[in-house]
Amino acid sequence: MKISEIEDLVYEKEENGICTITLNQPKRKNAMSFVTFLEIETVLEDMEADKNAKVLIITGTKDANAFSSGGYFNMNMYTSVPKHIMEELDLQDIAVKRLCMKLWDFSKPVIFAINGLAVGAGFTMALAGGDLIYMSEDAYIGFYFIRRAVMAEFGADFLLPFYVGFQKAKELLYFGKKISPQDALELGLVNKVLPHSELISYTREQAKKLIPPHGPSLSIKLMKKTMHSYFKDILSKTLDLENRGLRELMKTHDFRESMKSLIKKTDPRFKGK
Repeated sequence: MKISEIEDLVYEKEENGICTITLNQPKRKNAMSFVTFLEIETVLEDMEADKNAKVLIITGTKDANAFSSGGYFNMNMYTSVPKHIMEELDLQDIAVKRLCMKLWDFSKPVIFAINGLAVGAGFTMALAGGDLIYMSEDAYIGFYFIRRAVMAEFGADFLLPFYVGFQKAKELLYFGKKISPQDALELGLVNKVLPHSELISYTREQAKKLIPPHGPSLSIKLMKKTMHSYFKDILSKTLDLENRGLRELMKTHDFRESMKSLIKKTDPRFKGK
């Protein structure tokens, strides 16, 4: 995919080295398809090749009232995707391993500005890819995988216990409750909670501190590489297990029941099979 073919995102590059991805699918609350994930990969590759690109900010369009509502798996959309782009997609990579590992290996700082609801992949992507995560005080996080009888992706089955400990991670994933910004801050999931109107300006101020002339970008690059190196194999294995588990779960009665209940707006009746 070429940068010029990007449609789900707005990608901006500034002379000072700050680059921004804005998720821009307001009609679906910035839900991310396999094409969206490919577009983010394309941005990462473009930035790695550009010596002037120093730091990446990822946020959601203001029109969506959301950062991201998670993964978008409406397979009907792919009938209109050009053939050469379809050939770059891996529709079996439900855990989004390819993008997750590219974010983990990305040499430049990534800051997420969570400016609205962040559900499922809308936050697990930030856990995997964010060096810093700032959150609006009117946003929230939803680990709602259990409601759909599936499991987390983006390596969250390793990363979430690493952030909050095993017991709390299991509680968050097993019960799928909404997490407020203050709870997210206390759990260590985000670095700071700010008024909505101040989120982007604060994020930009922090970004400037990471790049010349204010920050030694090479030092930060090597620190990030060193911190991530030990966990790379663990994350990769976790993503393989997530992919295997998700493929199995999507064949179950409970998954089909969750989809029916979503359409009917009723509570699902699970059977554990």
